[in-house]
Amino acid sequence: MLVRPKGTKDMLPEEAYKWQYIERVAKETAAAYAFKEIRTPVFEYTELFSRGVGDTSDIVNKEMYTFLDKGNRSITLRPEGTAGVARAFLENGLAGGAMPFKAYYLISAFRYERPQAGRLREFHQFGAELYGAEGAYADAEVISLADAFLKNLGLKKVALKINSIGCKTCRAKYHEALKNYFAPHLNVMCADCKVRFEKNPMRILDCKEEGCKRFTSNAPKMLDYLCDDCKDHFETVKSLLTASKVEYEIDPAIVRGLDYYSRTVFEFVTSAAGAQGTVLGGGRYDTLLSDIGGKDVPAVGFAAGMERLLMVMEAENAPFENEKTADCYLLGMDEGSREKAFALAGELRKAGVSAETDLMTRSVKAQFKYADKAGARFVAVLGEAELNEGAAEVKDMKNSSSEKVKFEELAQYLLSRR
Repeated sequence: MLVRPKGTKDMLPEEAYKWQYIERVAKETAAAYAFKEIRTPVFEYTELFSRGVGDTSDIVNKEMYTFLDKGNRSITLRPEGTAGVARAFLENGLAGGAMPFKAYYLISAFRYERPQAGRLREFHQFGAELYGAEGAYADAEVISLADAFLKNLGLKKVALKINSIGCKTCRAKYHEALKNYFAPHLNVMCADCKVRFEKNPMRILDCKEEGCKRFTSNAPKMLDYLCDDCKDHFETVKSLLTASKVEYEIDPAIVRGLDYYSRTVFEFVTSAAGAQGTVLGGGRYDTLLSDIGGKDVPAVGFAAGMERLLMVMEAENAPFENEKTADCYLLGMDEGSREKAFALAGELRKAGVSAETDLMTRSVKAQFKYADKAGARFVAVLGEAELNEGAAEVKDMKNSSSEKVKFEELAQYLLSRR
């Protein structure tokens, strides 16, 4: 028997309504902040990610699904959403439009990593990107959007942690301080961190190897090396979040796992039992567009993993909307009434009523059983007597009450009882 590839998951109908709920909340929250949807290709030229995400990141070094197409071009399934949006922004000349440019996306993405709870090789993200505004107000706006999204989902055990990783100017001094600190320990650190030490020592702070993590807690903190401009920027972000009643903690350990970040970085972390970890993360990336061949355009954004969001919501017992089921099941007792039931179902659907009818020539008992199992609120019974009367016997499956309703009044009757 053929099976799904490791690290992928089927989304079955009984679970899909939860995803649809999260997606609807995402879209509505983004719209409240005047963000509009953008859709980009599932695959891009590999260079976009190696230049944009950064060749010192684990994503580029270890996790990308990369292959040669029939034209011998190197293609990569997108491992995240930001680089593709940046490419689309440049290629479509969006800098010439109204600024700031604000967009959100709901995508699937792909990373070759060890599958675990809330983390798959094919996964899904909700993300938002804001281009063109270099001030702290843009950072605060994007963080506020992320905070509102999580609150709108009903999450309560999620804390916002923020940090600043400075700009290229102040980060050069910080890199020097990190090298001085890590140099005596380098011989016992992992091979990846030895490479990071030369290319981007700040990536060492994000290493997951226990042998390296024991040194990172006492490493120099970026906040102690910020230039005056970056200090002012970070202070304004904090002030705006406070004014907006967005609670936060300062966490100097946050550096994020992608090379394009600068200045503000942030994570929303859950404390819900069985779901610990980052729910949503992002930051500012003012040099990404120049890294992939365009001019510098200031930008800030975030992404949230949908699988982890779902896991956290279930751990917190956060409310989901009820699964949508048929408003009415039309039960035909014989061939003539089944034909009428089929026609009535079409009329109900045109009127905005979700309707089902028998497609398998079941018995009356089997049809009632199916309607109950499928969650239909009402069952409209049609037999020879009902056809002669021009009215169905409508049973309320919640309280077992029933009444006769004329065929031409059935749609309005059902709509009035939603």
